[in-house]
Amino acid sequence: VQLQASGGGLVQSGGSLRLSCAASGRTFDYAMGWSRQAPGKEREFVASISRYSGGSTLYADSVKGRFTISRDNTKNMMYLQMDSLKPEDTAVYYCAADKVLHKVIVVTPEYWGQGTLVTVSS
Repeated sequence: VQLQASGGGLVQSGGSLRLSCAASGRTFDYAMGWSRQAPGKEREFVASISRYSGGSTLYADSVKGRFTISRDNTKNMMYLQMDSLKPEDTAVYYCAADKVLHKVIVVTPEYWGQGTLVTVSS
């Protein structure tokens, strides 16, 4: 499985961005998710989605109600819609995949994509 994240950029506080993760391989067998890493901090869980399109989702408390994760297995794509962005959301965002959902949640997935930088200005 190979993952390619895109969609990061600079946005003002309160704005929105949509991240995309293009996947190759049998991704419909995999739970997927997003993590982020801010400068000087450890990588942290953001959101996850189980293996099916429209599958169950889980969010970190810090993004609940503002971010929405989704996937389209027909296109091998995963998305993260980020609304009401805050400066503390500034980080490099990574997409992740693993056959075990828990490993995505605890940020130890088998596969990582390269990161995409999100910068939120105040």
